[in-house]
Amino acid sequence: MYTEDDLLPISALQHYVFCPRQWGLIHLEQVWSENRLTAEGKILHDKTHSAEAENRPDIRIVRGLRLHSFRLGLTGQCDVVEFRKSANGVKLENAEGLWMPVPVEYKRGSPKIDACDEVQICAQATCLEEMLKTNIESGFIFYGRPRRREQIDFTDTLRMQTELIVEELHKLTAERVTPKAKYEKKCKSCSLFEVCMPEITGIEKDIEYYLSKAKTIEPQEEQ
Repeated sequence: MYTEDDLLPISALQHYVFCPRQWGLIHLEQVWSENRLTAEGKILHDKTHSAEAENRPDIRIVRGLRLHSFRLGLTGQCDVVEFRKSANGVKLENAEGLWMPVPVEYKRGSPKIDACDEVQICAQATCLEEMLKTNIESGFIFYGRPRRREQIDFTDTLRMQTELIVEELHKLTAERVTPKAKYEKKCKSCSLFEVCMPEITGIEKDIEYYLSKAKTIEPQEEQ
């Protein structure tokens, strides 16, 4: 079990899966830079968190709920938690019956090719499970493009992937290690592109790379 001093932000998982170096620059070196994409994302989350809670006959909606897990050593905030009436749910204060918590994460863009969003919401669900002593089978990610929800099932595979990433982040945080860059197409959309300089610092261009390039150059005859 971790202590409060050990807790890592849930958002770190999303950053790490998207790019380990981005995670290191943000969470170890405290480097941050805004661009249009990050600004739009912040506006969306602020708007979601500031909306009032809603109570309907079969659903209660809570926004900006603070989360933690001392088992995994995580803390964070859930955009929305929908509590739905369910025989397998938990008791809520000032509410009759049982209610199943369902996390909902909002993203301004479209679904990613990697699992960064799925890992993030799975970590949120794990925190809710520990806090409320229940089991959550699925959650939702709402993507701005297209404007629709995608259901995310919290499978054993996804849970294991999430816990392995959390374990790695605790290890790297303790060692204060910022991973090297790996230059990819997605780098151009990163707000830290100018700070990271992946074209220069990328692991693909280490000494082995330059030696291999040198071997392909034909020697020039003296004139």
